[in-house]
Amino acid sequence: MRLAGIVTFAVAALLGAAAQAEDLNVKLGVLNDMSSLYADIGGQGSVIAAKMAVQDFNPAAHGMKVDVISADHLNKPDVGSNIARQWFDVEHVDAILDVPTSSVALAVNEVVREKNKVFLVSGAASSDLTGPKCSPNTIHWTYDTWMLANGTGKALVKSGGDTWFFITADYAFGHALERDTTAVVKANGGQVLGSVLAPLNTQDFSSFLLQAQASHAKIIGLANAGGDTDNAIKQGAEFGIAAGGQHFAGLLVFITDVEALGLKIAQGLVLTETWYWDMTDANRAWTKRWQVEKPGKFPAMTVAGVYSATLHYLKAVAALKSATDGKAVVAKMKEMPTDDPLFGKGYIRPDGRKIHPAYLFEVKSPEESKYPGDFYKLRATIPADEAFRPMKDDNCPLVTN
Repeated sequence: MRLAGIVTFAVAALLGAAAQAEDLNVKLGVLNDMSSLYADIGGQGSVIAAKMAVQDFNPAAHGMKVDVISADHLNKPDVGSNIARQWFDVEHVDAILDVPTSSVALAVNEVVREKNKVFLVSGAASSDLTGPKCSPNTIHWTYDTWMLANGTGKALVKSGGDTWFFITADYAFGHALERDTTAVVKANGGQVLGSVLAPLNTQDFSSFLLQAQASHAKIIGLANAGGDTDNAIKQGAEFGIAAGGQHFAGLLVFITDVEALGLKIAQGLVLTETWYWDMTDANRAWTKRWQVEKPGKFPAMTVAGVYSATLHYLKAVAALKSATDGKAVVAKMKEMPTDDPLFGKGYIRPDGRKIHPAYLFEVKSPEESKYPGDFYKLRATIPADEAFRPMKDDNCPLVTN
């Protein structure tokens, strides 16, 4: 009887341990623009990427169950903040992913810190997320305004584009991108002749383009993104910007913008990205899987960043055997080297900046492109230790200089 009792106790203990392992439920929320000017750089494409990361991680093998939900923040900070609170308080979301539109990301950043959850930023660009607004709960994964400025801005100034005029999206992202690019232009001997603020998602750039033309600046810096960039470049062609000897600098141009513009208009644009679908066999294989649900489309670097960040997050949760304490999970993510098929090996700095190389591309002409999505030629690789702002310069309160 005593032996039977011991066996019964042992079996019960094993069953209890198994049940406890299965109780590690994780919920991820993809929060982005599903319906407006940034939908193509994230939207449902980012949801697909997050689900692919979950699939590749294989939660069952780690005694975990992972769910992915999503919502549209409408590019409004109050909407984004309210969704984040609802997700944390009612739906028990553990981490929020993506969040393009820097004003929304900065608002969600504060909610995540307050609730001690995790924020994995792929879509938003403002370098303030690892600067004065850095948080122990946030990791900025894919790119930022400092990286864009020091890639595209520096290259254009050094190739003779030494006078600039900015057309800037009038919210946190645009302001940060103009600020960071202005610093680069001046540091490399260039001049900024002026700038104008344009409302987010405006359809008419005529007055802004006229001011840019009147400045006679060699480079018209577009401190905007998505549909705003596309509209400015299309309308600029109608205004004869290039014929007048001026050139656009698309400071944040995604592959989706090149698709929308077409190579005839986009050819020659110089841009900086951290990931391109056609660079490696691994990228091409991953893109083919992603295209099962997005046939004929090509994923932006932000979508790839969602996959990469999600995979590393799940590895950290598995190592901790808990997703409850957001700061602890982020600390574990910083402790563990990053390694995935899309971004390769890298690491996360104490300020929350994910470190990897960046690439300076030029958009091909229609004659140079040999197949669908064959859009870029590589001009330069920016090493990982040079691609992002030095930590000593970012004014992050988490970092002791």
